[in-house]
Amino acid sequence: MDTNAFRMDERGFRLWGLPWADAVEFETLSAHIHPADRDRVRAAFLATRAVAGPYEIDFRIVLGPEIRWISARGQGADAGIVDRVVFGVFLDVTGRKQAEEGHELLAGEMSHRVKNLLAVATGLTQITSRSAASKEDMATELIGRLTALGRAHDLVRPLPGHEGTAALLGDIFSVLLAPYDESAAFAGRIRVAVPRMGVGEHSARTLALVVHELATNSLKHGALSAPAGTLDIASANDGGDVVVVWAEAGGPAIEAPPQMGGFGSKLVRRSLSEQLGGAIDYDWQPTGLVATLHMKQDRLAI
Repeated sequence: MDTNAFRMDERGFRLWGLPWADAVEFETLSAHIHPADRDRVRAAFLATRAVAGPYEIDFRIVLGPEIRWISARGQGADAGIVDRVVFGVFLDVTGRKQAEEGHELLAGEMSHRVKNLLAVATGLTQITSRSAASKEDMATELIGRLTALGRAHDLVRPLPGHEGTAALLGDIFSVLLAPYDESAAFAGRIRVAVPRMGVGEHSARTLALVVHELATNSLKHGALSAPAGTLDIASANDGGDVVVVWAEAGGPAIEAPPQMGGFGSKLVRRSLSEQLGGAIDYDWQPTGLVATLHMKQDRLAI
């Protein structure tokens, strides 16, 4: 208590990534704490001197490229002190924290998808109402669009027992975007021109998520929200990369690039970078969004 010196067993030193020593100062341990957690842990350490009863605090430590989660537990206000020495434990809770983060991410993604589906259903209803001559025609056409949307979402689900390629690159775009096309005088406003290329099951689901996100945003704010809006999708090979250009025109005027910090934007960037080894570039032109998707060809085959 008087020197802030920690004595730990060998497992404790391994946990902190430190060589064995008879004792180690609190400030030496603090140097390994993640910068975002360091002040919080220092404040908690001081609080253990004044607040009675058990304490528990979780924080991250940085060991080179590795980040570990540690849970520190003990008794505050010198409870149980013997010969000016108090006792506590450090637990490695990295696995639990990663599982919690995975659950939070999944919950956020599911919530985002539900909200998007409601927005898509509203947008498809508006599109259908523009060309329907009667409520019966509108009901028939809207049911067809929603059915097509359901078939498109099959690309996002695992395919039990599936082997080989899951779909062709062009089919992924055509099937997913079919519900958004017009069926009256302005039919064919969505045009897809990509080379014949097989896409593996896992990559097909990832790409389907990206396409669905772009289509939903376009239906809310872009070319697909306007009666005269158009969408052109073209693709080319650039060495080992597949480059897909998503070009919108005829939608609402773009006065300034929108903020791209929402969950959907993060989902698109994370899916392309982590699973397809690529990236996405947004070019907000006055005529509409031009998004360029870069993907590794070998990743698309997985």
